[in-house]
Amino acid sequence: MVDGPRGVDVAPIRDEDVQAVGEFLHRHLNSRLSGRLWARSALPTWTVDAPNHGFLLRQGDDIVGVYLAFYSERPVADGTGSRKVCNLAAWCVLEEHRAHGVRLVRAMLRQKGYDFVDLSPSGNVVDLNTRLGFEFLDTTSAMVPNVPLPSRRGVRVLTRPTDIERALPEHELAVYRDHRHAGAAWHFVVQVGEESCYVVARRDRRKRMPVFATLLHVSDPAVLARAGHAPYRHLLLRHRTLVTLAEHRVAGRPPRLSRPQRAPRRRMYRSPHQTPASSIDYLYSELTCVPW
Repeated sequence: MVDGPRGVDVAPIRDEDVQAVGEFLHRHLNSRLSGRLWARSALPTWTVDAPNHGFLLRQGDDIVGVYLAFYSERPVADGTGSRKVCNLAAWCVLEEHRAHGVRLVRAMLRQKGYDFVDLSPSGNVVDLNTRLGFEFLDTTSAMVPNVPLPSRRGVRVLTRPTDIERALPEHELAVYRDHRHAGAAWHFVVQVGEESCYVVARRDRRKRMPVFATLLHVSDPAVLARAGHAPYRHLLLRHRTLVTLAEHRVAGRPPRLSRPQRAPRRRMYRSPHQTPASSIDYLYSELTCVPW
C-alpha cells in the first residue's frame, strides 16, 4: 500500500520479502546475526494464519525501514477460547527516513482484533508505546547466580528431546513441539520425584555481555523452586551462562541465593479485549525466535 509522501511507501512483509528484510536487519540493526539467520528467525516455527511478517518502508526498490511481527493464537484466561496476538518485534528505520517510522507502527496497530505485545521496547519506543495506550507488565526479577552446586536428591534435568516429550502433558507437549526448532529457545524439564516442570529459556545480553540466561516459560514454578539450584547449574554447564534472570511472574519465588535485579527489561502490551496481564506470556514471540 502507498500512503506516504516523497515516494516512501508502507507495505506488508510477505514471504518473498523475508530474505531482503534479513539482509537489511543484518546491515542496520544487529550485525551479529547474518542476513540468512535474520531471515530464518523472522519465520515462526509454529503454524499460524498470519496476515504478514510485519511491515516495511520502501523507497523505490530499496528497503529503508522494517518492523517485524510474530503472530499467534493464545488461549484466553478462562480457557473458553483463543485470542489473536501480534508481537511487535525488531524495528529499524534508516536515520534519513526516521520521520516515517511511526507509519510502520500505525500500520501494525490498524490490524483489528489483536492483542499487541512489545517485549523488548527501548529508548523512545517506550514513550511512544505509552502514548499509544500500551501498559507495562510487571517484570520484577531476580538475578540467580548459576553456580555448580550439587543437585538435591531426587532431582533430574532432562534435555534429550525424547525424554522431554515423554515427560510433558499434552498441552505442554504442544508448546514444546511448536518451539523445538525456534532459534533462541532452550528447552529442559526439571523432575523432582514424580513431578515435572517444563522450562524454556534463552541467552540474553546485559552491557554487551552474553552471559545471562532469561527464563521465558516455567510450567510449574513450585516444582522449579523445589528443584533448588539444579536448573541454574544446568544453565551454567550446558549453556555457559553465569546468571539467570527470573521474572517473578514467570518463575515464581526466586531461590535463596538470588538478589533483586535493579533495572529489569520493560515489557508492554495493549489489548482491546481487556486481557489481564497475567495472561501475557513470552512464548510464540521474538524472544523464542531471534537469538540476538
